[in-house]
Amino acid sequence: MPELPEVETVMRGLSGLLTGRVLVFAATHRAGMRWPFPPGLAERLTGARVEGFRRRGKYMLMRISGGDSALIHLGMSGRMVARPAGANTPPPAHEHLVLQTDDGQRVGFVDPRRFGSVDLVPTAAEDSHKLLAGMGPEPLEEAFTPGVLSESLFGKKTPIKAALLDQRVVAGLGNIYVAEALFRAGLSPRRLAHTIPGARAARLVPAIKAVLLDSIAAGGSSLRDYVQADGELGHFQDRFQVYDREGAPCPLCPGPPACAGVSRIVQSGRSTFFCARTQR
Repeated sequence: MPELPEVETVMRGLSGLLTGRVLVFAATHRAGMRWPFPPGLAERLTGARVEGFRRRGKYMLMRISGGDSALIHLGMSGRMVARPAGANTPPPAHEHLVLQTDDGQRVGFVDPRRFGSVDLVPTAAEDSHKLLAGMGPEPLEEAFTPGVLSESLFGKKTPIKAALLDQRVVAGLGNIYVAEALFRAGLSPRRLAHTIPGARAARLVPAIKAVLLDSIAAGGSSLRDYVQADGELGHFQDRFQVYDREGAPCPLCPGPPACAGVSRIVQSGRSTFFCARTQR
């Protein structure tokens, strides 16, 4: 599933294409995706001016004139595909929603598995939507500090990896960036969350911010279905230090016999990658 950097990258691409443009045409090609489309979605979008975009966790919000926002989630395989309206190419397969602007751009929501979603929410009440309510702090905002993270983790008996994947603790993190941030902070994914507050949180918060910013600068990580809005691949997967690198040398260790390299374990049904020597 696209995580915060991928969603941020797609949102920035869409913002450059759509902000300030009028949607002269909108259409749905099926009744819904993960959930049914809201009644009158295409009619509400048609004729609206795109006022701007906002990201919340792994969700995008496209704000339109008239006081509504389209809440967009890419799901497992969703992509936003942009192309000129007059291009002599057929619409992509599995295109479920299409938008066309007054300057001739066409943007389609393509999702083969249909785990993505689109909903309408009043812009003034975005954070009250059931999918966003209760979400934790944005990790790239100044308000996300070691103190805030320490307070969220206080008393938690779960492993720190599981705690960071909880969107109520911090918004937008997933398996990839939790693994990479824990490696940069030198913290074992098996360490219990209640032992993090204090000095360890002071290492972890900057590591989270840095890995997210590095990935955004690289256009995100292209694994399976993810591409940017302009069709380009992200490149951060080329910079993974531990994620999906089982058996590879640890970038910080001298190698065998001192270090066996990157290890893989399963936590809560998901793969975890780390260096047992440097992450404690």
